[in-house]
Amino acid sequence: MADLRALCETLGYEDVRTYVNSGNVVLSGKGSPRKLERELEEAIADELGVEVPVVARTRDELADVVERNPFPEADAEPKRMQVSFLSGKPDAAFVRKLEEQDFAPERFVVSGREIYAWHPDGLQRSNLGRALVDKRLGATARNWNTVTKLLAMADEG
Repeated sequence: MADLRALCETLGYEDVRTYVNSGNVVLSGKGSPRKLERELEEAIADELGVEVPVVARTRDELADVVERNPFPEADAEPKRMQVSFLSGKPDAAFVRKLEEQDFAPERFVVSGREIYAWHPDGLQRSNLGRALVDKRLGATARNWNTVTKLLAMADEG
């Protein structure tokens, strides 16, 4: 994470902070989230030798993700909910395919560029969790604890 922080600072971003060893970065800078995604993906590959998709949200977009939470029970059991952050709108055919499957008691809601997933029995053997790892989504998932912590970090800086 120290290398990732240093790389972001080298690229001219300010107030760079990382959250645990998860690849999550909170920073300040100019430009669009899309520009940041492209710039960081390229720099991480070139400088750190790792090819990973980068998905970025502004502080206000992240606050909106928290506001739109369709599963209020996540506040009491945040490790049972994940949010998949997509790089773009999800493919309609992929979403239809997901909706046709029975994941009960698990549930999910597609909202904008996010997919909220409630895993009442945890993620260990989650069929829904496996379905949402599909590379076609261009997504990265974070549990509710991480989502709310990142927003708190963005509000601090």
